Amino acid sequence: MGPPRCPGRLRRPGGRTAPLQPRCPRTLAAHLRGGPGRDREHRRVRWRRLRTRGSRRGRDTRVSADLPPLSAAGRVARFREALAVHGIEHGIVSGASTRRWLSGFTGSNGDVVVTPDRVVLVTDGRYGSQAERQISASGAGVDEVMVTTTVVEQRRRVDELCAGAGRVGFESMVWSHAEWSAHGALDDLVPIDSVVSQLRRRKDAAEIARITEAARIASVALAAVEIAPGVSERDIRDSLESTMRAHGADGPSYETIVASGPDNAAMAHHRPSRRVLEVGDTVVIDVGALLDGYHSDMTRSFVVGDPSDEQQRWYAALSRAQRAGLDAVADGVATREVDAACRASLAEEGLADLFTHGTGHGVGLDIHEEPFLGRSTESVLAAGDVVTVEPGLYRVGAGGMRIEDLVLVTESGHRSLTDFPKDDPCPPSPPTT
Repeated sequence: MGPPRCPGRLRRPGGRTAPLQPRCPRTLAAHLRGGPGRDREHRRVRWRRLRTRGSRRGRDTRVSADLPPLSAAGRVARFREALAVHGIEHGIVSGASTRRWLSGFTGSNGDVVVTPDRVVLVTDGRYGSQAERQISASGAGVDEVMVTTTVVEQRRRVDELCAGAGRVGFESMVWSHAEWSAHGALDDLVPIDSVVSQLRRRKDAAEIARITEAARIASVALAAVEIAPGVSERDIRDSLESTMRAHGADGPSYETIVASGPDNAAMAHHRPSRRVLEVGDTVVIDVGALLDGYHSDMTRSFVVGDPSDEQQRWYAALSRAQRAGLDAVADGVATREVDAACRASLAEEGLADLFTHGTGHGVGLDIHEEPFLGRSTESVLAAGDVVTVEPGLYRVGAGGMRIEDLVLVTESGHRSLTDFPKDDPCPPSPPTT
């Protein structure tokens, strides 16, 4: 006999139930507003009202007013030191995320050229005043903004700034060696993608605050969504993304994943379709919010109606596997050890073959960044890393499940940045009015 059915409620694997309410339960909403790890009885959180373009007049977006300011101060010095280790004096940063991290500039085009005694941003006429304003606010220490009118002129300016240099570092994942050669005259180009990715791994307090707030917003959106028979995957996606924006997010971190049923849920990165939920479906929801350029990432899995014995078995096994992976996360631990912990736990249940992707990845200005956690990854976790732990099980015809949390690696272990319930009974629904 399975667990008793609870009419009008969404049943989670393990016999637990959650209300099918399109509103956020009061107790859960209050908890999420406080954020993970804070005193739930005595917290005092201040909120500011933001009116954003396109929003309804007077809407309360409820972004925490206590977020520390973002600052790029000191990053150029760290960048120079990292280049020097590799015998490189000049570096060119062209990727949007690294350019923003180094200079504070958020425009879509620009090269930050770092020489031993000068830092220059070369961009086009659309961004001159924006670049000057953002660079000044970030404290990045950029000496000059050069505005050009063509791509050829932009490359020529970069060449001139690097004239006479020996080895010049560049981001090969943004511009290939051939592309640089086609537009410029630099010869000894050295890829520095790994250099900049390692610098960006360790998050400072302001970055962690944004990621944590983005995670809170995503949790509020998930708590407010309706998951019920007749609701489509796209309905759920639209609700999640609308609620995140209403609560202050710049948008979703990525295309929200809503995967349901025996086939769609078996695809780890299924794109939401018009398929409507049915009783007996597994539903995988992978959702994140974007805030000031920083991402969050979280996945929860549900069953519509009474879970089958197999669904309960999968969910219990997946919960144990994720717990094993989370327990392994600590400063100095090899990333592949976290992956191995998840797989070993699933192997005990005979389910390891259904886990078909890596265990996690870093999150920050990019949704997928260093360090990556997989079978053969060689990175070692360090305090300041923000990573996901997300084992999943997938089988076409049976569906799929994934549980994902975002954690900060600390000197004493780790701290969860996502706090949406995954194995405890959900709070009661709010009283009807």
